[in-house]
Amino acid sequence: MTTSPLPVEIVGGGLAGLSLGLALRRAGVPITLCEAGEYPRHRVCGEFIAGLAPTTIARLGLGPLLAGALRHREVAWFTRPASGPARVQRLPSPALGLSRHALDARLAAAFVAAGGELRTRTRVTDPAPQPGRVFATGRRRGRSPWLGLKIHVHGLALARDLELHLGDQAYVGLARVEDGAVNVCGLFRRRELGDCRAGSPNPAAAGFTPDRRGSATPPYNLLPAYLRATGLDGLAARLAAARPDPGSFCAVAALSFDRRMPAADRVSLGDACAMIPPFTGNGMAMAFQSAEIALDPLLAYASGRQSWPDACAEIHAGLRRRFHRRLASAGALHPFLLHPFPQRLLTALSRARLLPLRPLYAALH
Repeated sequence: MTTSPLPVEIVGGGLAGLSLGLALRRAGVPITLCEAGEYPRHRVCGEFIAGLAPTTIARLGLGPLLAGALRHREVAWFTRPASGPARVQRLPSPALGLSRHALDARLAAAFVAAGGELRTRTRVTDPAPQPGRVFATGRRRGRSPWLGLKIHVHGLALARDLELHLGDQAYVGLARVEDGAVNVCGLFRRRELGDCRAGSPNPAAAGFTPDRRGSATPPYNLLPAYLRATGLDGLAARLAAARPDPGSFCAVAALSFDRRMPAADRVSLGDACAMIPPFTGNGMAMAFQSAEIALDPLLAYASGRQSWPDACAEIHAGLRRRFHRRLASAGALHPFLLHPFPQRLLTALSRARLLPLRPLYAALH
């Protein structure tokens, strides 16, 4: 007599939740996925995937969903004042460039096509852990001074496939995505900007021009205002000459890089498990890797071969093994990217070829 697999509920439909739900559904597990938003949508995200192994892509069946992703091979690092790159780093393996607008929508469509039940615009009213429930709800809420801003622009030439600009209490990544767009995504310490516009009486002087609705201060002018306020005037000037996609602008506040993992009595994946500082370009890969780590224990639970507490404990241990060193390394390096003196020190070491970029990359990925 064949026993039907136990159902699994996934709370949160980002990369971790969707990829895990798709893999479980392809294995015949009944899956309900609850997502507070809808698809397609833009997310504050660097939109390049670094350090994702072919084995993870194959295990989760991501190959067709990553089709058409750009291959990024070089990163140009800029410090202030930026007359040119302080260092160009060649990546050990190409990073994949694809927008969340496209990737999330592809994953959601594949999940539904595989027979998964996707409930968008749905919040789980009882967030308590229970057997069969997986949390992939994104970043944990908490007090934090950090703000993330993102927009797509067209007509912007890059020095390399990826650019990373270091400012005062800020850094900004630029990456090409599909359809000729460049994703501009920055992390900033929140500050008073006066008139949005970083002290300028003219909103257009802060960067982008007012939108067609006639708003004097369209929301996406916040990004160039922050660029100027953090000393990245050259980048703000480059963006002013580009064409913004207003619909792609998004912001997120209270970003927290707490590397403490949740208790082992629940399954928390992706940013709900731990959020790595974005300069690593590793957040998207970690979401997929966390889904891969959870896949086999959840299959064992659904088939009745493993209890829920044992599945939770195995997943928790796997996440710690995979991410503990990476999170600790990123947390130690992160402050050096945000302050002028450490930035100058890193630049000097890099130009003197004394900065071990490959070992650093390996520790962060």
